[in-house]
Amino acid sequence: MREADNGHLDPWLWLEDVDSDRALGWVAERNAETERELTALPGYAALRTRLKTILDSRDRIPYAGHHAGRFYNFWRDADHERGIWRRTTLDEYRKPAPAWETVLDLDVLARLESENWVWAGVTFLEPHGTRCLVSLSRGGGDAHVVREFDVATLSFVDGGFTLPEAKSSVGWIDADTLFVATDFGPDSMTESGYPRIVKAWQRGTPLSEATLVYAAREDDLSVSAWHDPTPGHERQFVLRQIDFYSSELFLRDPARGQLEPIDKPLDANAFALRDQFIVELRSDWTLGDRTWPQGALLAIGFDGFLEGSRDFDVLFEPTPATSLDGIAATRGALFLTILDNVKNRIIEWQHVDGRWQRRDVDAPGMGALHVSAVDEYDSDQAFLTVTDFLTPSSLYLIEAGRDGRELLKSMPAFFDASPYAVSQFTAESPDGTHVPYFVVMRKDAPLDGTHPTLLYGYGGFEVSLTPFYSGTTGEAWLAQGGVYVLANIRGGGEFGPRWHQAALKENRQKAFDDFLAVAGDVIRRGITTPPHLGIMGGSNGGLLVGAALTQRPDLFGAVACQVPLLDMRRYHELLAGASWIGEYGDPDDPDEWDYIARYSPYHNVSPDKQYPRVLFTTSTRDDRVHPGHARKMAARMRDQGHDVLYWENTEGGHAGAANNEQTATMWALTYAFLLRKLK
Repeated sequence: MREADNGHLDPWLWLEDVDSDRALGWVAERNAETERELTALPGYAALRTRLKTILDSRDRIPYAGHHAGRFYNFWRDADHERGIWRRTTLDEYRKPAPAWETVLDLDVLARLESENWVWAGVTFLEPHGTRCLVSLSRGGGDAHVVREFDVATLSFVDGGFTLPEAKSSVGWIDADTLFVATDFGPDSMTESGYPRIVKAWQRGTPLSEATLVYAAREDDLSVSAWHDPTPGHERQFVLRQIDFYSSELFLRDPARGQLEPIDKPLDANAFALRDQFIVELRSDWTLGDRTWPQGALLAIGFDGFLEGSRDFDVLFEPTPATSLDGIAATRGALFLTILDNVKNRIIEWQHVDGRWQRRDVDAPGMGALHVSAVDEYDSDQAFLTVTDFLTPSSLYLIEAGRDGRELLKSMPAFFDASPYAVSQFTAESPDGTHVPYFVVMRKDAPLDGTHPTLLYGYGGFEVSLTPFYSGTTGEAWLAQGGVYVLANIRGGGEFGPRWHQAALKENRQKAFDDFLAVAGDVIRRGITTPPHLGIMGGSNGGLLVGAALTQRPDLFGAVACQVPLLDMRRYHELLAGASWIGEYGDPDDPDEWDYIARYSPYHNVSPDKQYPRVLFTTSTRDDRVHPGHARKMAARMRDQGHDVLYWENTEGGHAGAANNEQTATMWALTYAFLLRKLK
């Protein structure tokens, strides 16, 4: 039996054996307890029915990807539990009710093959091929099978490329050749559970005869390779992902198979865009007497860069209030989405006659904006999604060089937003940092501290939390009298790499401090009081609320802890955990374990403290964050005499649910629990 901490044996280690009869028996008992209590609450059945109706609504936006003149969409509703992959033309897509052609029906496929298939995505042979690689997951995990599919014949290719279940990375080189990074057998995977070997696989040959392209180290995160098919700028690249935030990039000579290192900073993201090389900096970069700042986006001629030129054009330079939130490339333009005090705006760049030309894009000045290319090879059109907390999301078609936008789709209003208003405030963290957060509440609500309030946060991996429209949140929380709070704490990307790096490793406590400061500020403003304040977070956000629970249990009335990391002594030994050492630190290093141990929720929960009630949720099939985290934390707290609930979906992967039925159940249980405790 392994040590849990400092010489104490972990009596709950057996719960890490995901599919053992003993562990699954424990899960079944906990699930029955939770469902028996929460499904009996007044309003649960009606809420679950309403959420299922929202999830199944045919009026949702069918977001699409473009390939060779067709718009492809994956769709789930009441008639398609697992979903259908379908396509249409742009003219049809513009219509309120497009005529869709079914490409692949996952419900039919699952029945025919007696498999629990969950859609995991598709990779087309670009720019105009009819072949694609379809990825299918058993139960919703990250591991998936890969099968070649022909969109001309609407069938899987007999004798085509096929990969067994693994956390694979695949990409087309040409119609008869793939880059494949997968589980090739012993010693082919990294300590993080991802491929460390990438090969070139020729059609008609066994995978075992594929040609080695590159082998990373076992302690690297992963390796991948891809072919850029942009006409006139065809190139091959190999990426050695050292950890989450550092990588080496190589240019591959396809004739000789040789790799040429590309001299970028290890922690910079970089890619080729036609004749340009684009570099996104995560740290200051000094060359000679010139320094480009952390968070900047640089551009330079690709060939000139390889020959030694460093005469960059600066496409974005951050300020204390701004950061780069997204990049989308069309055939002739680069769209940058900027966060300005956690609100978006868009800049367009075009490279014309050897010079970059900038244009500010006219877009709605509210909430969150997202741009994605329609077709980066043949078109200068892009999709623009506009959303905020109270306005249903809208999808527009925009074009480089033009301000006009065509409304393609709008989501219906799933709840009455008229009584509510959105405010943005700041809280002061203990070190003086000002932390912004959003509050959504009724306009006429008195500041008397009585409102059930849900505080949500993440604070990790440079992920930014921006305004969003959710029928689930609106119906299950706002319409029930709740106040919703979204915290933009350090560890996220709201203010660029500096905001993220401020809470890395030994500074992780700053993310927790920020979250607790927002909680305190919401209370100080009279919005709520601790008995009415709940917190929610998933994955890294589950760690966040776990730390908040153990550090300041007096601040909260309820905790929803979803697919969480909680045992930080063993996180790096479970599934993909080793890939996150760059974020949290190495528990096997005594100096690093010293600071991790101070906040690890599993090691800081105590029988001598009184905690708010907790609902832990996770998935048996989550192959990213091990369900053992939630299982063991719930077991330890129960053993210490604390009142907790636990619910584990047997499918769903890291998302926690594999279809709309499961999603509706998960959220109805969660919100029923929160409403019961906080009202």
